Amino acid sequence: MRPLLLFRPAAHSRAALLAAAMAAAGAFAACGKTPTAAAAPDRAAAAALPAAAETPFYAVKFPRQASVAEITALGRALFFDPSLSASGRMACSTCHDPKFAFGPSDAAAVKLGGPELKLAGIRAVPSLRYLQNVPAFTEHHYEDDGDDSIDQGVTGGHTWDGRAQSLHDQAPLPLFSPVEMANTDAAAVVAKVKAAPYAGQFRDTFGAEVFRDEALAFKGVLLALEVFQQSAPDFYPYDSKYDAYLRGKAQLTPQEARGLALFNNPAKGNCALCHPSAVRGHAFPSFSDFGYVAVGVPRNRSLPANRDPAYYDLGLCGPLRTDLADRKEFCGLFRAPSLRNVTLRKVFFHNGAFHSLEQVLHFYAERDTNPGKWYPRKADGSIDKFDDLPPQYRPNVNREPPFGGRPGGKPALSEAEIRDLIAFLGTLADGYAPSK
Repeated sequence: MRPLLLFRPAAHSRAALLAAAMAAAGAFAACGKTPTAAAAPDRAAAAALPAAAETPFYAVKFPRQASVAEITALGRALFFDPSLSASGRMACSTCHDPKFAFGPSDAAAVKLGGPELKLAGIRAVPSLRYLQNVPAFTEHHYEDDGDDSIDQGVTGGHTWDGRAQSLHDQAPLPLFSPVEMANTDAAAVVAKVKAAPYAGQFRDTFGAEVFRDEALAFKGVLLALEVFQQSAPDFYPYDSKYDAYLRGKAQLTPQEARGLALFNNPAKGNCALCHPSAVRGHAFPSFSDFGYVAVGVPRNRSLPANRDPAYYDLGLCGPLRTDLADRKEFCGLFRAPSLRNVTLRKVFFHNGAFHSLEQVLHFYAERDTNPGKWYPRKADGSIDKFDDLPPQYRPNVNREPPFGGRPGGKPALSEAEIRDLIAFLGTLADGYAPSK
């Protein structure tokens, strides 16, 4: 029976964060702690962080106890401020456009950043929506779904490779990345905030003397960005047609219903394997299990980094993440993104290799039955399958349905079924307004 629920998703992650935010703002600071980071930050970010950043994030309270609403408002101002970048022209919102579910607004595989906005990144911009329940990175994750004996494997963490354990661990990465906002250190960021139109708001939020302690002020920047990204109306509204359907307030069209069935069918789309669609424990689905998988996406030769034939983006194994470089079984694995708002995107996969859902679904259906359509040929005429991975890591590529089959065989999905799946995925777009 289809569940008729009026519940929003479980808010335990947000509640824990907001309690910690209040602690950091002065309410009960001695209690808040964060998990030990499993992933080393980018080298540029690590070098730029002040020494005080090594202490527990919530261990020292601010001079003033701010409300969550105040911190959220300040985080919003920071998020949309291009002056926080070395170029003065790149804000967080430049790449994470709220009109596109805080994802990219265009089809560029990677964005240009750096001091003059001329340096290309190496990965496609992900959406920032529906990340409020991302667990901390672990190699062994157990779902609270009635059977906690099943090891779901490597799961969690923020970014494509999970190297940030929390949103405040993630925030320094773009601030200091030489190909993004390109700040040299925390002092440079704090100086920009101190000169910004909202500097008074920053003082009003965290205390009149907050800028006297540079490390504390920088922590205020990270905390504000973190709390803003936990704002439910902005980042997890759960107001798509599918959410209305789960609440019993909308009906799927026949085509959308067929697409949902294909999505869940282990022998067809099998999408729910990594992108669960069901309500669990009264929590609406995020459409990601936040696990890791290698799908063998073709090499994107338009990326500047890929001009070097010896360069490979190995996800969990690097180059941005360094603590798992010797874990060969993880090479080529990237975190599964949420599929909510996926129909708003114009660029797909970590390397931006595809630019439409039709391409993506055809790839899933035909990767193994028609590999010549997706991969180049070697000098000897053979197909260089999984060409964006060194040969020794290609066994890591997933072969569960809809993958599988032999060259020349029947694809797992027909053209009509692909259209049905896309129709269903359209019901995951936020902002559904039922027709009267």
